[in-house]
Amino acid sequence: DAVGRHRGAGLGGGHDEREQTLNQLLVEMDGFEAGTGIILLAATTRPDILDPALLRPGRFDRQIVVDRPDVNGRRDILKVHLKDKKVSKKVDLDVIARRTPGFVGADIANLVNEAALLAGRRGKDKLGMAEFEEAIDRVMAGPERKSRVISKKEREIIAYHEAGHALVASKIDGSDPVHKISIIPRGHMALGYTLQLPEEDRFLISKKELSDRITILLSGRVTEQIKFGDVTTGASNDLERSTQIARQMVTQFGMSDRLGLVTLGRKQHEVFLGRDIMEDRNYSEEIAYAIDQEVRSIIDECYTTAKNILTEHNDRLEEITALLLEKEVLEGDELDELLGYPKKEQPASTAGSEDEESEEEAYSEDNEEAEDNGSEAEAEDETKKRQQEEIAEDQDDDDEDPDDEEE
Repeated sequence: DAVGRHRGAGLGGGHDEREQTLNQLLVEMDGFEAGTGIILLAATTRPDILDPALLRPGRFDRQIVVDRPDVNGRRDILKVHLKDKKVSKKVDLDVIARRTPGFVGADIANLVNEAALLAGRRGKDKLGMAEFEEAIDRVMAGPERKSRVISKKEREIIAYHEAGHALVASKIDGSDPVHKISIIPRGHMALGYTLQLPEEDRFLISKKELSDRITILLSGRVTEQIKFGDVTTGASNDLERSTQIARQMVTQFGMSDRLGLVTLGRKQHEVFLGRDIMEDRNYSEEIAYAIDQEVRSIIDECYTTAKNILTEHNDRLEEITALLLEKEVLEGDELDELLGYPKKEQPASTAGSEDEESEEEAYSEDNEEAEDNGSEAEAEDETKKRQQEEIAEDQDDDDEDPDDEEE
């Protein structure tokens, strides 16, 4: 994309040196003859801004997409980076892989190094699950800011806010389970967070799942309104994300009964990346008003759902908030226990070191050899015993028939 960017980019007139370089590159690529044995390879992270002439047959006509790894790929990459590390048996690579959606190989390598640094600072000789959890939080949300002074009132508001998220997420059927709740500030902006951990990677999302996401996002704001009769700026990001999801449901996914199965509005393109200047809105003022009404309707419906759940389970909300104020961080298992959900079965550890596995294999082989040797010794003893019995019988026969000896 350094020399192959779309021609005609920018607002200025004429051609610059980059376009002349691209033209010469296209000419040189057309000069190859069949049977020369020359294969051209190129790499880019922005295929959307390449000039179409580069992608025509006979040039770069075959595209190989190296996408971000899925959950299985992330688990395999973790195994590679943990080969020369001492890892506790309690480390579950499946959980780490599910907690890191969108991570590439470099991100996972950075995660392992961060966990190793934390283990070293804590004087541990093995990487534990706590170090990996902390490393993921540091990479995604920033380091803990325990030194940040937060008033008692604000701390209570944050605890209620996050408890509302966790409670609604736990009560909605089919939503991702809550993995962790924290009211410890991180980074520059985050004062707390509620983390949901999907069971697997998803590529399709239903209308109900999108509505449930909006409901969970709004539950923090609803909790503030119910408990304090006022709202704060803490839900600004939740409102932004919920509005974005609702607008996508209406304008992109055709999930509005009023507007029907249509896609409204053009995708925004950047002028300086080789795209034409165009107006994004391709609908009338009347349709724009209808879109706003539909978005508002979805938000209001999800707000009401969250309010009903929080009102019905107010006692649980108080219990979660009290425990969160006491411990600052709640794990998903603690939340399930508080809500009376059955305890989840812990999967077997997937991070056992190769040395431990080889020791176990050697131990089993030694046992098998010992058993084999023992059985062979028993067989030899049995054979000797039979031989002695036969000799004794022969001697008895000789004593009974002396005439035979004389003959």
